[in-house]
Amino acid sequence: MNTTNQTDPKNHVQGKRKSTLREYTEAILIALVLAFIIRSFIVQAFKIPSGSMIPTLLVGDHILVNKFIFGPQIPFTKIRLFSFQKPERGEVVVFLEPTERKKDFIKRVIGLPGETIQVINRKVHINGKPLKDEEYAYHASSRLVRGLDNHGPIKIPEDCYFMMGDNRENSSDSRVWGPVPFELMKGKAFMIYWSWNGPDRNVRWSRIGDLIH
Repeated sequence: MNTTNQTDPKNHVQGKRKSTLREYTEAILIALVLAFIIRSFIVQAFKIPSGSMIPTLLVGDHILVNKFIFGPQIPFTKIRLFSFQKPERGEVVVFLEPTERKKDFIKRVIGLPGETIQVINRKVHINGKPLKDEEYAYHASSRLVRGLDNHGPIKIPEDCYFMMGDNRENSSDSRVWGPVPFELMKGKAFMIYWSWNGPDRNVRWSRIGDLIH
């Protein structure tokens, strides 16, 4: 008996379409998983909504934050898998605001665990000595947050950090809500990847690619 190996063209086309659809679906799922991993554990983008970090960061700056350096956290928990380093004085850090723990804030690390910090006539003192090299501190003529020229002294608890905005008289920070526990730290800001100004969103080309110090 003779047999003929015949292929139904319709079935061939249908199988090819299913294969292509499956490839696209798998590619999209892989991309989503990778994006979730990168955002959760490695790098996350943030937008600057206020002027508390002027002149370092301006309203409308879009920044990248290294989340890996302080140790990746399991999503929706405060558990870190490991930690390469702890925050250092002078670093600009994104963290969860410590009172309500609902909003992300960005400030500069000023005081370290175990230190005694005091602000006297706008000047920061650490363990009784004036803090040197505060070139990033900016004192505006107008004030939105008053009564911050003098603060403390307070001793910073272990595993906590005293955070301050560069725009000192216009920043709600650790002088208002106290030191920030390390578990609330999300990552270190390292670069401005986009920036625009005002309602017309005029691009600040000169700021794009700037490293954050």
